[in-house]
Amino acid sequence: MMDTLANHWVAITVAVTGTLVVALVGGWLTEIGPWYRSLTFPAWKPPDWAFGPIWTTILTLAVISMVMAWVAAPSPAARALVVGLFVANGALNVGWNLLFFTMRRPDLALVEVAFLWLSILALIVGLAPISPTAALLLVPYLLRVGIAAFLNLRIVRLNAPFTGAGARSHGTIGR
Repeated sequence: MMDTLANHWVAITVAVTGTLVVALVGGWLTEIGPWYRSLTFPAWKPPDWAFGPIWTTILTLAVISMVMAWVAAPSPAARALVVGLFVANGALNVGWNLLFFTMRRPDLALVEVAFLWLSILALIVGLAPISPTAALLLVPYLLRVGIAAFLNLRIVRLNAPFTGAGARSHGTIGR
């Protein structure tokens, strides 16, 4: 009984801590300043204020998913798979913010977002045999990153070319 309770608390601690690190580092790398505001966006882009509630919901679902999968994992190897998939996904999530906002390279972020999307798909596929519910909780994340990828594509097409670290020229490719 005590091992089960301790296992739940370890799962909660790891999931919450990992998600907070991803959220805080991602937020720290995200600067909504003059460069970002100078970009041309498609008319259907959500307002900036909407991203906070959207990501809070997605990250909350991810925490719940990780805890459920951790607790349901039938072995230490399965638990390691769960953690490894979430760690890889978190790194890719932060990497997108680094490329898009810090390096000001939406073109490189567009390439990276494909790997981020695939990492979410890998999470869903990897968690499904362990906890189908945990896998389903990640579907909104997969959909959100799919929409973000399309938005990223439109931003690249409307603002390209992007050159050098942090530089943005004012080309007209794709306008």
